[in-house]
Amino acid sequence: MSFDHGELGAAATIGRGVRAVPELRQGLGLTVFLAVIGAAGRVTVPITIQQAVDHGLRPGNVDLGRVVLLGIIASTAVLLATTAQRFAVARLGKRSEYALYGLRVRLFGHIHRLSMEDHAEERRGALVARVTSDIETLTQFFAWGGLAWLLDGTLMVLVSGVMLAYNWVLACVAFVVAAPLFLVLRFVQRRLVSAYHASREMNGNTMGQVSEVVTGAHVVRSYRVERRIIDDTHRVAARRTAAQVRTSKLAAFLFPSGEVFSVLTVAAVVLIGVALGPDSGLSAGALVGFLFLTYRFLEPIAEFTEIMDQTQSAVAGLRRILGVLDMPVGPSEASTPQLLPPGALGVDIERVTFVYRARPGVDEEDVPALIDVSVSIPPAQRVAVVGATGSGKSTMARLLSRLVDPTAGAVRVGGIDLRNVANADLRGRAMLVPQEPFLFDGTIETNLAFARPGLSRREISNAFVRLQLDDWLFALQAGLDTEVGERGERLSAGERQLIALVRAYLASPDLLLLDEATSAVDPLTEVRIGRALEKLSAGRTTIAIAHRLSTAARADRVLVMDHGYLVEDGSHEELLARGGVYAGLYAHWLDATGSAG
Repeated sequence: MSFDHGELGAAATIGRGVRAVPELRQGLGLTVFLAVIGAAGRVTVPITIQQAVDHGLRPGNVDLGRVVLLGIIASTAVLLATTAQRFAVARLGKRSEYALYGLRVRLFGHIHRLSMEDHAEERRGALVARVTSDIETLTQFFAWGGLAWLLDGTLMVLVSGVMLAYNWVLACVAFVVAAPLFLVLRFVQRRLVSAYHASREMNGNTMGQVSEVVTGAHVVRSYRVERRIIDDTHRVAARRTAAQVRTSKLAAFLFPSGEVFSVLTVAAVVLIGVALGPDSGLSAGALVGFLFLTYRFLEPIAEFTEIMDQTQSAVAGLRRILGVLDMPVGPSEASTPQLLPPGALGVDIERVTFVYRARPGVDEEDVPALIDVSVSIPPAQRVAVVGATGSGKSTMARLLSRLVDPTAGAVRVGGIDLRNVANADLRGRAMLVPQEPFLFDGTIETNLAFARPGLSRREISNAFVRLQLDDWLFALQAGLDTEVGERGERLSAGERQLIALVRAYLASPDLLLLDEATSAVDPLTEVRIGRALEKLSAGRTTIAIAHRLSTAARADRVLVMDHGYLVEDGSHEELLARGGVYAGLYAHWLDATGSAG
């Protein structure tokens, strides 16, 4: 479930972002104070020029000493201001990097705590875009836009106060003439908000498309659908380009509008200042100093027009990040968790119904995967769950490992409702071996070492011996140092399954959940997997989602699923004798594998 924060304005989004990133708030007051000191130094120059003109350059007489003194004062003020500004910039840069680091880690951790259902709804490429490109957009903003808002913002506020103190009439003239620029910026900004939001959305979609194409490259080539996939990718990229072009057109309107209003403001100040004349108390030095102040006032506005588009891009990225952080983690932790009892764990499924909800924005209906399922599995029993594709087998494994919670009913392990068990406790006691075991790029040893902290190389080697897989390991030239490649692509599907079984053995779970791979393996690997499963399941509760009915034949008990219902329950021999659904599935399996006779 994704949360769209497109309705939040820029200010509200920034406010939420600051609250969500405590690292950015630390020492913010001192940073702003240093920026104010830096702005004050830049205001000192117009004031000293006014003093020099009015008191150091009199008709027929130049007070060189006064002019030099004023120059020294201005130089000292600028030096102090530059130092203060330098510290402000350094502090902002340091705090922003810490903030972005914290935000990236927080976002990454939050994504891993989302339910698998949320991962299925949000294309993984879009989630990757949140951690990468959206965070990178914020990095670029803080490198330039954030500095501009800090330094130029404080300068503009300070200059406005000094202009009012100099001559409120001229100050009002400057403000009134420049005011329409703010209205123009606001008008464009509202459109930039939605334009950048659409652009970031399209960027996420593009990354999702590219991620799918790269991940499924072997399928694309096998079925020779390169042209269709390329066309689909071109269409997604074209929509992103169109959104970006529209955004660029809006952003291109900002800079020239700032230049036009700057010229008009200076012209109006000169015209009114000359009209007021000395009789109004406005001296020549005051008018010259005020013109310098006007330029100081307009400088930030001109720069704001340049960074406005970057700011909107950063706000759009931040909005998308906050949308992910607002997604509730699932399943949620119990407020007062109970510990699972020691030893092998029994399982009770009580009138469980589970429904996969339709994806947001897609014309689909909710799909029930399990319907009113009840079953009790005693500790240390080996159970196989079988059924046709879509019967609810894999959903049962996800419920037992609490990757999702039931829509109705309860799942109890060791007599405790899983919703009352701490996720860390369950992960330490129950192990799910998925259909497609995931291997990280590295060696076999590194992919096994994280199964349990502190594992030695000898313990990992002994695990292969105990599971009778040492003949396969020693046949590899590099043994445990064999590189598996990205996602284990250098190994066959069967070999990846063998490593996954060893990894589960090293984790030493009390409840083993095996979602058996659907891919076919060679006969020798089939024998190895069977031997390893026999050793692995000994003394622990084992529930295998069996796609190969040879696994079901070895189990103590077989559960048969059909269209979400539990329709048969018994041993392999009992179910064959009944001649029901299981007997039909087994007969078809024998025909398909050529094992009949």
